[in-house]
Amino acid sequence: MEKYKEIVSHFAVSGNVTNVAPLGNGLINDTYIVETDGNEDYVLQRINNAVFRDVPLLQRNVYAITGHIRRKLQECGAGDIDRRVLRYVDTSDGGSFYFDGEKYWRVSVYIPGTKSFDTVTLHLAYLTGKSFGDFQYMLSDLPEQLGETIPDFHNIEYRLQQLDEAAENDAAGRADSMREIMEELDDRREEMCKVHRMYREGKFPKRISHCDTKVNNILFDADGTPLCVIDLDTTMPGFVLSDFGDFIRTAGNKGKEDDTDLKAVGVDMEIFKAFARGYIEGAERFITPVEKEYLPFGAKLMAYMQTVRFLADYLNGDTYYKIEYPEHNRQRTLAQYKLLRSMEEKEDEMKQYIAGL
Repeated sequence: MEKYKEIVSHFAVSGNVTNVAPLGNGLINDTYIVETDGNEDYVLQRINNAVFRDVPLLQRNVYAITGHIRRKLQECGAGDIDRRVLRYVDTSDGGSFYFDGEKYWRVSVYIPGTKSFDTVTLHLAYLTGKSFGDFQYMLSDLPEQLGETIPDFHNIEYRLQQLDEAAENDAAGRADSMREIMEELDDRREEMCKVHRMYREGKFPKRISHCDTKVNNILFDADGTPLCVIDLDTTMPGFVLSDFGDFIRTAGNKGKEDDTDLKAVGVDMEIFKAFARGYIEGAERFITPVEKEYLPFGAKLMAYMQTVRFLADYLNGDTYYKIEYPEHNRQRTLAQYKLLRSMEEKEDEMKQYIAGL
């Protein structure tokens, strides 16, 4: 604990640190609850600079995001603002993070009396959609230009380039065994890149997108009311398709991401409808007709992109995703492709539902 107390001492916190303990189960950053004898407790995070390589840019982003949301809440006369937006603590010399010579650290104020959920119900799907729609609306007039914290994170053209390189290099000698699915993905290549072409032609806008739309990235009050969106590190310029599509890809899958029973994999239309209803309620204040029309395409796009990423990693010899057995990434690829085909089969139904909202 003494090591963490020393790190916290570099931040402008109130009170004396009485305890430090691990908090949550995040996969990227290490997070700790810092208890004090003052009026506030804090959250200490080690920023994973292997993933977020430009820490100053990352911190400029999150300060711009939270500062803008706070101003918007103040302008509309919202109450309890400190529970509805994250509040970061500067270092003693006015910086946004502390570098200890090896690792990067930041501190935010802990919001007490909150809870989060890991399992999605229909009601939580609706609340999640509404929360992320509201979040994007709040940032739709952000004056600052945010940077890409993970460059090309949801860029399908870049991901296909990675797949092409993996297939050409064939580092693990697996390309021949995956030839059929590579051809299936290649047949869809032009369609899946069309929104990027539309963007370059000025026909599809970029927004500020969270890029990790999971129910557990929302803090809820004790009574189940959504309070605020958290885990803002991947929030950066992107398409609304990312935020809409990735929730459907993950929470709207009847099976598991790596399901060995491919018959269990498929899009859950009830989850889709609940999330879509909430998302449109939040986003309708800024979303354009073309963005709304393409939301079902966003679900397909994210499933396609994840199929491409799993396959590229399998061909590379499993260098990125952690695996539990030798053919794990192959199974992930097959399961994501099955989800993609399920979305293609349901696309007309998705479009009709979205059009009616």
